[in-house]
Amino acid sequence: MLTAEELRELRKLQITAGRKVDSLFGGDYRSAVRGRGMEFEEVREYYPGDDVRHIDWNVTARTHQPHVKVFREERQVAVMLCMDVSGSTRVGTGGRDGRTSRRLQMARVAGGLAYASIRNRDTVGLITFTDRIEKILVPRKSRGHAWAVIQAAYEGEAEGKGTDIATALGHVGRVQRRRAVLVVVSDFLDPGPWERILGALSRKHTVHAVLVHDGLDDRLPDLGLIDVLDPETGRIRTVDARTLAAGPSVEERVGRLRRSGAQTLALSTDDDPFLALHQHFQRASRRRG
Repeated sequence: MLTAEELRELRKLQITAGRKVDSLFGGDYRSAVRGRGMEFEEVREYYPGDDVRHIDWNVTARTHQPHVKVFREERQVAVMLCMDVSGSTRVGTGGRDGRTSRRLQMARVAGGLAYASIRNRDTVGLITFTDRIEKILVPRKSRGHAWAVIQAAYEGEAEGKGTDIATALGHVGRVQRRRAVLVVVSDFLDPGPWERILGALSRKHTVHAVLVHDGLDDRLPDLGLIDVLDPETGRIRTVDARTLAAGPSVEERVGRLRRSGAQTLALSTDDDPFLALHQHFQRASRRRG
């Protein structure tokens, strides 16, 4: 069951999405998600005005006549959201409003994208994960299903505490046979070998990686001796705050993601998630154009 705070956030998302998501995503979302001519249809002779980028050089060389590849625009795509709900996502400074954890910012990202899928009549699904798969909602096309995805993104309970991105991505690779848009939302603090799997998915699907980070990721206050709780293992220990390492920097994690081929957005808990997504899809749309 959703808590009272989570229900308030859902109501806020519905109001915000109605006002912001429509205006911010608009054509940029559609262009970045659907692109142009994603399904090959045929090869035919070149006509003046055809896009020279679509020339099929093999057929052209064989026939001695210029030929172009013709693509059929996809009217509907599957959008699969893969969202981290591990213990580390609940740690942070509170962001721009004093209460925005990485977990809440991730829910806003997933919720906004699910709402955009409703508006664009695409199918949308969700996988939440920790060190295991927590919940699976297969892609479907209905307003009720999309709101079930949004609600699941905001739900706080998870059985696992650790993080295993490779397991979640491996599951997506096994079940998502047709070309899809995959959006992975995580803090990517998992040191495990997930780049190879993400790279394989990027070659088959359109992959967007949203790395949600917090001010604590790069700077820790000098607090002397403190008791710290590892949110993923539950262990408590006393340490000197000056000796604590904040973990891999945002730049290091972004580098891992980009090398895998994913289109990457680094999103702080201080950022407006909808504005950041809008700018990300604008860049993605220009690249596809």
